[in-house]
Amino acid sequence: MSLTAIQDRIAKAQTQAGGPVGAVTLIAVSKLQPIVRLQQVLLQGHQVFGENYVQETAQKWPALRLEHCGAKVHMIGPLQSNKVKQAMGLFDVIQSVDRPSLATRIARLAQDLGQCPDIFLQVNTGVEAQKAGILPDETDAFVQTCRAMDLPVQGLMCIPPDGQDPSPHFVMLADMAARNGILGLSMGMSADFEAAIAAGATHVRVGSAIFGARPPKLDV
Repeated sequence: MSLTAIQDRIAKAQTQAGGPVGAVTLIAVSKLQPIVRLQQVLLQGHQVFGENYVQETAQKWPALRLEHCGAKVHMIGPLQSNKVKQAMGLFDVIQSVDRPSLATRIARLAQDLGQCPDIFLQVNTGVEAQKAGILPDETDAFVQTCRAMDLPVQGLMCIPPDGQDPSPHFVMLADMAARNGILGLSMGMSADFEAAIAAGATHVRVGSAIFGARPPKLDV
């Protein structure tokens, strides 16, 4: 599949959902992808990307931003506390704020640095022990905690459990966002982004369908 084909499918899903075309941001997930593939997508005019690893992002994106100054990079993978300072200098958005200790670390550094990336809170909608994210019944309180620390909470993010219908998870996340006055909803990946858009997604995350198969992960 191609970038254009994904964009066309997103536009169709937005129309079917009754929303304006262009209201959903496509995050091109470029983790582990070689620079040449990123450049090909950048040269097609796409400017929003997602990365999972701080070290890989540090190796790839500073030089790419010099060539493509409008590019935006979202952190969509787990963020270790000892990499927060570096992450705050690399990412425009951190979508994986998943625990109070991480939020506190970001807030303290934001005070020191005088700036902070936009924040999405990751919710573990499936209550999966192996998956990161704040639990659903703790999300409202976590939103308030983050706001009390002056963090710029712009959205919620989720990754539904494998093998389950994702739609109830998307609806759950949308309900949480609505009752907390949050507009951003990052939900939906290659296999289910149309269902996510139907439930109100504002951001969808698509990787290999745009870039092709990922190379094996190295030590990054």
